Amino acid sequence: MNQPNYTTLMAHIADISDVRSTRGRRHEWTFLLTILCAALLSGKKSVRGMAQWAYHHRHEILDTLQPERRFVPSASTLYRTLRDIDVNELENRLSNYSNAVDADDRVTGAVNSPQQSQLRGQSVDGKEVRGAGKQGAPLTLVSLVRHESAAVLDQRAVDQKTNEITVVPELLGDRDLTGTVTTMDALLTQREIAQQILDQNGDYLMVVKRNQPSLYEAIELLFASPPIPASDDEYLSYSYVDPGHGRIDRRTLESSTALNGYLHWPGVAQVMRRTRRSLEVKTGVISENVTYAITSLNRNQALPKQLETAWRAHWTIENNLHYVRDVSMDEDRSTLRSGNAPHTMAALRNAILTLLRYEGWPNIPDAFRFFEASVQHSLRIIGALET
Repeated sequence: MNQPNYTTLMAHIADISDVRSTRGRRHEWTFLLTILCAALLSGKKSVRGMAQWAYHHRHEILDTLQPERRFVPSASTLYRTLRDIDVNELENRLSNYSNAVDADDRVTGAVNSPQQSQLRGQSVDGKEVRGAGKQGAPLTLVSLVRHESAAVLDQRAVDQKTNEITVVPELLGDRDLTGTVTTMDALLTQREIAQQILDQNGDYLMVVKRNQPSLYEAIELLFASPPIPASDDEYLSYSYVDPGHGRIDRRTLESSTALNGYLHWPGVAQVMRRTRRSLEVKTGVISENVTYAITSLNRNQALPKQLETAWRAHWTIENNLHYVRDVSMDEDRSTLRSGNAPHTMAALRNAILTLLRYEGWPNIPDAFRFFEASVQHSLRIIGALET
């Protein structure tokens, strides 16, 4: 395991505000939070599973942690903890934790520019916690996530009366975006968001679809009938072959600076067309998918190869975060619906995934099996025990 240069997970959340009434408290607040984190690290997907894990390992847990009361919490106690915790304070603490982990890394998600300077990529996207909406209030969370590692640098809930667009300015907040490129899908391709990223010294790469009709049509027309380049580098392209999953993909990214003086878009430096031509090996069927994008990165910062790397890494947020929370951690099938419980669980899942990826676990189910087999390892890695 790494010897971290950052403060541990429990050090960040151990003293979070205890919202319980002073009457009837049976467990120390830190003890409850430790059980939740260690059980999640051991692959437990539900509150009942967490309580059973604690009960089955009760002798080792009690001997190791030495709580004042010599019994482990029940499922109802853990549920109330999740439901009642100040989730905004929790998100802030976990954001501080993830940013500390991310700063200790400094390499993951990096793209080297033609000038050999380094940009670090980060994605913004939303996820509906479907389990929460089945019997309770709908919950959509928007996250800022590091490319490759899927470390969740910040996360915010979307008010039911608004949408993701209104949350992004708060998510980016007062962050110093120097040396970063923020990628986002078409819903968030908005002038105000682009301008905010520039104002905070960052760069953006935004997918363009028909929700921005004039922008979409201008880029589509440019690549449908490209003009004769005014200079050798006005139009550039990069192609490569990507085999796997029973098909062979040929991906091509073309970029142009021809629209820079015509588009009314903050900081535009290049527009792009990305084409994926796929051959299904077994059937011989060929399909093609074309998407467009706009970026503030100029040619000194990113040529088509670097743009393709950043664009493709955007899907880290789906493949390494949302998918894992849904499949390996059963988030969409969760029955939690009351109070802050669904949001709290999502936030803790993010933190556990950030920790595991930092510790070098590429396969999350393998990590869960490893830590399930050792309470001591689980408690030590979250910082509940001294190393």
